[in-house]
Amino acid sequence: MPITRGTATHTSSNGSAEAILLELVDEDGTTIGTAEKLAAHQPPGQLHRAFSVFLFDERGRLLLQQRALGKYHSPGVWSNTCCGHPYPGEAPFAAAARRTHEELGVSPSLLAEAGTVRYNHPDPHSGLVEQEFNHLFVGMVQSPLRPDPEEVGSTAFVTPVELTERHVRDAFSTWFMTVLDAARPAIRELTGAGAGW
Repeated sequence: MPITRGTATHTSSNGSAEAILLELVDEDGTTIGTAEKLAAHQPPGQLHRAFSVFLFDERGRLLLQQRALGKYHSPGVWSNTCCGHPYPGEAPFAAAARRTHEELGVSPSLLAEAGTVRYNHPDPHSGLVEQEFNHLFVGMVQSPLRPDPEEVGSTAFVTPVELTERHVRDAFSTWFMTVLDAARPAIRELTGAGAGW
């Protein structure tokens, strides 16, 4: 199973590579410990903190990303704008803004919390499990994208109708519809009734 530089380790202040740790949480989202990232996703999965970002352009279209083929988990599938895991002790909002910039080269504007959702989604292709307490965020993207090719294979802005068509045709992450549905009230508030979300 390939593990990319961006998913397996991060570089510490002294320049050495360290395993990425995730925050383990209880059913209420209270931190109870840490686990190495890949270990937390091994079946049956350990409940951990995550985030999902949904960014929209000024026309109310959702920015999707296709995950790079080198990703260790769910490579090549389409998903929401950005998703990931805060480092232990890192606020989910800060992590969401950080990863959006790292993956897509943009800083979201009007980024706002959109609730949380808890789910358990096994991935039949990798055998890994998404056992997550997910913090949701919605916002706008108002500058040109500069995707990191190690993280992002492609991007697309879609209307609700275009998303429905694409969802039938293309492979999406196992968690995508769960996080989208949970974020819909905040998405409608951000984009307005005319956008159709």
